[in-house]
Amino acid sequence: GNTFEDYLRILRSVPDKGAAAYMRVSSTVNSSRLSLVEKGVCKAVQCKSQELVITEQGIYLIFCHLNFQFPKCSKSPIDLKIEVLVNDRVERQTLSTLCTSETCQDKTFKTLLHLHLTHLKVQDRISVTLNRPEFLNDVSLPNENVLGVLRYS
Repeated sequence: GNTFEDYLRILRSVPDKGAAAYMRVSSTVNSSRLSLVEKGVCKAVQCKSQELVITEQGIYLIFCHLNFQFPKCSKSPIDLKIEVLVNDRVERQTLSTLCTSETCQDKTFKTLLHLHLTHLKVQDRISVTLNRPEFLNDVSLPNENVLGVLRYS
């Protein structure tokens, strides 16, 4: 299967329009906003601690791939909400509900992919928040939680 390193190699070989970022993310203590981890590609985009800052205006694909782990069965459904923010304003959000079942296993995993195509200006800031960051699986799959942008025009 594809890993973080596979995607990095592919991204480095794709002809882009001069701006791309592909950064690993992790949850932070007492914050719903994800942090960028110093590993990945950051080309013509500023990669700060909790956000990507656009340096070239254009049409961008924003993508966020996150893995969640629920260590024990819950007696009630759990809602996961991912919000992609541009300049601290919600641009796109996804809500996914993990439902319980009688055959619940000790550990449950869920993967969510978020895509958003939009026009961004210079100095626009992109970040991601989670309503339940404690479930982000950054233990067994730390390199598979990513936030990225790719400029198309």
